[in-house]
Amino acid sequence: MEHKSQKVLAFPSFLIRMSRFGLFALSLVVVSVSIGTIGYWVFGDLSWLDSFYMACMILTGMGPVSEMKTDMSKLFSSFYALYSGVAFLSITAVFFAPIIHRLLHILHVEDSNPENS
Repeated sequence: MEHKSQKVLAFPSFLIRMSRFGLFALSLVVVSVSIGTIGYWVFGDLSWLDSFYMACMILTGMGPVSEMKTDMSKLFSSFYALYSGVAFLSITAVFFAPIIHRLLHILHVEDSNPENS
């Protein structure tokens, strides 16, 4: 990302930056859903489709759709839900970082410096 003393990045270059950050965010989503799908398939004894559905619903914060019956499935579901909360916020931050940076750069927002007050 450019420093505040540098000019705002040209729009075509900004689109390239957005696509890189977007692809990284998408890869984080794919990894997170894969972890959940495999975990629910192994520990929750769900079909692949139901495991994928459960992982997507938990990752997006919609909540569980199937009841976990064994202790291991309940533990996995609990830890995956905790992971999902952090992952969702992190993925959102990664995706929106270039947009927010560009907006702040255009507005010339600088850190507050008590020496300049």
